Amino acid sequence: MEGERSLKKMVSLEEAWDRLLALAPTPPVVETSSASSQRRFLAKDLAAKRTQPSDDLSAMDGYAICGEGPWRKVGESRAGTPFEGSLQPGQCTRISTGAHMPEGADRVLIQENAETAEETIALLPGETHPQPYQHVRKRGFDFAEGDTVLESGTLMGPAQRALAMAAGYDDLPHRDTPSVSILDSGDELAKRPSQIGPNQIPASNGPMISGLLNPWIGHTKLLGPVPDDMDALAHALARADDHILITSGGASVGDHDLIKDALRDWGAQIDFWKVAIKPGKPRMVATKEREWGEQVILGLPGNPVSSFVTAFLFALPLVRASMGDPDPLPKTTTRIAQHDLPATGPRREFLRGLSDGNEVGLAGSQDSSALVTLANANCLIDRPAHSNPIKAGTPIPIYNLQNG
Repeated sequence: MEGERSLKKMVSLEEAWDRLLALAPTPPVVETSSASSQRRFLAKDLAAKRTQPSDDLSAMDGYAICGEGPWRKVGESRAGTPFEGSLQPGQCTRISTGAHMPEGADRVLIQENAETAEETIALLPGETHPQPYQHVRKRGFDFAEGDTVLESGTLMGPAQRALAMAAGYDDLPHRDTPSVSILDSGDELAKRPSQIGPNQIPASNGPMISGLLNPWIGHTKLLGPVPDDMDALAHALARADDHILITSGGASVGDHDLIKDALRDWGAQIDFWKVAIKPGKPRMVATKEREWGEQVILGLPGNPVSSFVTAFLFALPLVRASMGDPDPLPKTTTRIAQHDLPATGPRREFLRGLSDGNEVGLAGSQDSSALVTLANANCLIDRPAHSNPIKAGTPIPIYNLQNG
């Protein structure tokens, strides 16, 4: 009885996040080449295997000098081909950016400040003598062998990849990407928009959610669309053997909303159902014990805007948490409201917005089926429950979207 009562209670967004992320699958740690580590989270700290730079290097083109000038040029140090000898006072070498400093030299006279006459180098009139280690990148100034250069949980991008390679890593440890299947259901759904029948609409939710997740995990398995039929749903669920199953549609309270019953028949345990947000109140979380561990089921609404908003707020954080992201929830930033916004009701509202510079306005109709507004939006405006009206010019929080 207590479990049934808990299913009828609307939970807050924060509680829903906490309960969902606590269920996040943990795929095994794997190692892949640093070249394929983009959009992966490190599974452990990386300690440098080498020192960078490995020796004192020139930071400028010019002359590595020893002692007071003028100096006699005795050779050259190029990047990758250092000068072999040792400089004595009154000697110098031509040196290029990134080249090793010769033994005996501790500073660089940049070429703009040098006066050359055959093999003799002198300061241009009015220029001052370089100070010790001026224009020199000292050994280990970037990092030294044994230094922690990247921490566990770091999101690998191009710069992090370059740092890992510079630190001596061919392969990098990260948690494997979770497998995800998506099941959209409804008698009205047609798989191919060009072959739509009477009273049907294109089944866009599955590809939309897949497009949101695939930049992170590379591939999702589409199981639908499936009609509102218990046998058809059971057949589709039998193929849902992935870490995460996302359903779209059928999660409300109508006579033909069969997902909860189909999941129970399948052996899934419903954790919670309604979340106090708009759009997207009918949103469900369940689990199912599999041979390989616990499968997480995330049920999203069927209306396309509600499905997108809840996929952004829940499916994407769940996937990122499974990949080892230590902070997977979406982040807010602040913009100035371009126009007045009304008071809100008992649910937290996420309005589709269009942010331009430091301001934000509504992107269009806020109906939960308005795909034109969704496609035009680049953010969600976060309006707390029971909040007062706000005037144009008020700072408000938004979530940026990468949409389109």
